[in-house]
Amino acid sequence: LFFISVESFGQNYPEEADGTLDCISMALTCTFNRWGTLLAVGCNDGRIVIWDFLTRGIAKIISAHIHPVCSLCWSRDGHKLVSASTDNIVSQWDVLTGDCDQRFRFPSPILKLQYHPRDIDKVLVCPMKSAPVLLTLSDSKHVVLPVDDDSDLNVVAAFDRRGEYIYTGNAKGKILVLNTNTQELVASFRVTTGTSNTTAIKSIEFARKGSCFLINTADRIIRVYDGREILTCGRDGEPEPMQKLQDLVNRTPWKRCCFSGDGEYIVAGSARQHALYIWEKSIGNLVKILHGTRGELLLDVAWHPVRPIIASISSGVVLTQSNHILAFAPDFKELDENVEYEERESEFDIEDEDKSEPEQIGADAAEDEEVDVTTVDPIVAFCSSDEELEDNKALLYLPIAPEVEDPEENPFGPPPDTSVPPGAPEDALPGGGDKKQRQPSSEGGPAKKKARTTTIELQGVPSDEVHPLLGVKGDSKSKKKTAGRPKGSKGKDKDFSFRPKPYKGERPPFPMGPEALSSSGLGGGGGGEGGMKVRAEGALAPGKPNPPPPPAAAAECG
Repeated sequence: LFFISVESFGQNYPEEADGTLDCISMALTCTFNRWGTLLAVGCNDGRIVIWDFLTRGIAKIISAHIHPVCSLCWSRDGHKLVSASTDNIVSQWDVLTGDCDQRFRFPSPILKLQYHPRDIDKVLVCPMKSAPVLLTLSDSKHVVLPVDDDSDLNVVAAFDRRGEYIYTGNAKGKILVLNTNTQELVASFRVTTGTSNTTAIKSIEFARKGSCFLINTADRIIRVYDGREILTCGRDGEPEPMQKLQDLVNRTPWKRCCFSGDGEYIVAGSARQHALYIWEKSIGNLVKILHGTRGELLLDVAWHPVRPIIASISSGVVLTQSNHILAFAPDFKELDENVEYEERESEFDIEDEDKSEPEQIGADAAEDEEVDVTTVDPIVAFCSSDEELEDNKALLYLPIAPEVEDPEENPFGPPPDTSVPPGAPEDALPGGGDKKQRQPSSEGGPAKKKARTTTIELQGVPSDEVHPLLGVKGDSKSKKKTAGRPKGSKGKDKDFSFRPKPYKGERPPFPMGPEALSSSGLGGGGGGEGGMKVRAEGALAPGKPNPPPPPAAAAECG
């Protein structure tokens, strides 16, 4: 996971690589919470690693799935995390405890999932070869969203900034705007290239502030639209994009696109290499190209919600990009060349003797002025345009308990005075021999309650699809390798290479007793290896007649 960040002279986009985050296992996807204090990273071993982004340390590890995590999303208050894995499982997690609240099993792989921006009870899921699904977590019900063409089910979807509408796009370039509550069609338009040619919609992303959103299409052009204009045009409208962003020189296809925290910049990650292109939205000009490690492919990109920091993933590592010029005064100016500075009168004096006394309106106006030091003003960057106060119940940071190497007492084990005689049956142990009750969980607490799993039935959806992270359907590389050694015991023959050693000393007379055979490995307990040793021993001394094998060995050799 790589990071890039910058804050200098009114320049709010990253300049250079800032560092990496080692997630122990290979990272696949990442996402910031609403305030940028925590970064959740989904790994290929099914774990979710949550980083404290201020200290750059691991705050929590959740053993979420068995298969790779392909999509993550934070809830609005930061207490919940929803994840999807390549085995078609969607799970909701309690971030503080690490427990799974509930699971949903889909018939096809999940490409993307997203919490409702204002309602944590709703989750938008985009399965492969299926129309988007709107899940309601409280009652485990789901609604399949309407699509423009039933034959084209390569659909992507996203909530708008406040969750009032759902925008969907298909492979024919048709964008539908649906009301979230009623699923009714509000507006629609088609993305065209040139005269009438259409292009497939790859992703739809909304800015955190403002009404703008971008559409990443297969023709390698990023189009920026104003959501208010889309709603005004209505059905079958023809809105014009605000900006068209592309790489005219290399014709780069885009893997992942997103807005900056303030919505003024757009970053797009190349699908060919680890390169990040940053445009200024208002003008549409390319302001920066950030390069990662050469030869690595980009997997995911996330822009910090508040600061000019970008996290990107390639080859399982999180890279951060940033700008280190952060500590200058607000009136600091960058000069192209040296200028002569003219010192003002008494500018650097400790006390200005010539300064006139300020006029006081009242008798003790200056002395009676009260300064409020108790009221906490809300941070503007953390509040939406329709909110005045911050969320007091939000989860900004995770408490980290100290690790005790040698605890004196085990609070979850049997009491100290409990004595169990050796060799006693398991029923005699406290708890009636129930090991699950006695053993503490991986988090050090009592046994966790198993989460409820709901199967989502979707009509006409193929169940043999393979997630793009694992490979293309029908590709031999995408097939899972069988665990263990291959059939035919080729690995065993390779590992056990028998090399006969020359026999030293006098050969013992045959027949040998069964005790000697068993001690030398030639008896009945040797099995097939015993027979092999017998044959090898017989061929050790060339030129001498081989004695007949003993009855037991002859019976084994068959």
